[in-house]
Amino acid sequence: MSNECIPQRISKFTLGIILLGAALGLVVIGVTLLPIIGIVAAVPVAALAVYFFRVHLNDQCEIDFSAE
Repeated sequence: MSNECIPQRISKFTLGIILLGAALGLVVIGVTLLPIIGIVAAVPVAALAVYFFRVHLNDQCEIDFSAE
């Protein structure tokens, strides 16, 4: 990956951090206010965070959907 993709890497990392924070917030809400709904809502948000942490960029600094 070239150095030209640094802004895109920072963006995907930041989006992953934001989603991870949202998932943790939903877990806290799930523990304190809405036990089932908060935790169930946190699972897909956490999965999106993991996806953005693991996503690969191609040579044009775009998300590479062909990579596993």
